[in-house]
Amino acid sequence: MRSKPGITSGTTSAVNDALTPRYARLPLVAAGDKRMTSRSRAAIADEANDIYVSAASAWEVATKARLGKLQGAEFIAQEFGEHLALQGFTGLNITVEHGQRAGNLPGPHRDPFDRMLIAQAQAENLTVVSNEAVFDQYGVVRLW
Repeated sequence: MRSKPGITSGTTSAVNDALTPRYARLPLVAAGDKRMTSRSRAAIADEANDIYVSAASAWEVATKARLGKLQGAEFIAQEFGEHLALQGFTGLNITVEHGQRAGNLPGPHRDPFDRMLIAQAQAENLTVVSNEAVFDQYGVVRLW
C-alpha cells in the first residue's frame, strides 16, 4: 500500500487518509449524526480524502447484528460492501501482518475489533476516526 500522511495541520479537512473504525460510521455519515464532531464529519465528507473501512468493521457489524446488540443494522450487515461503495469508501482487508500486530499489541485493551483497527492504522499509517481515547495509547493518530 502507498504511504498515507494522516493529519495535515492547518486545514479545514484534516485527514488525507482515514480508517473509520466503528460500525456506526456508515449510517452516521449518511445521516449526519450529531454525535460526530464537525471536524470528523467534514474530513469524511471531503472527497479529497480517501476513507477506508476495515473488514473488522464488517465483522463487528455482522456479529453485533446477529446477537441483537445493534438494532436496525441488519440491512447494513447483509450488504456491507454495497454500503461502502455507495458512500465512496474503500474496504481495507485484514492481512497476516495486521493479524500479527493486533495479537502482539501490549496493554489491557481486550476488544478484538479495536485491536485490529489499531494494528491496521499502525501498519498502513492511517488516521483513525473514533471517539475512543484508548486508541491514543497505541500511538495512532486519532481524529474526533
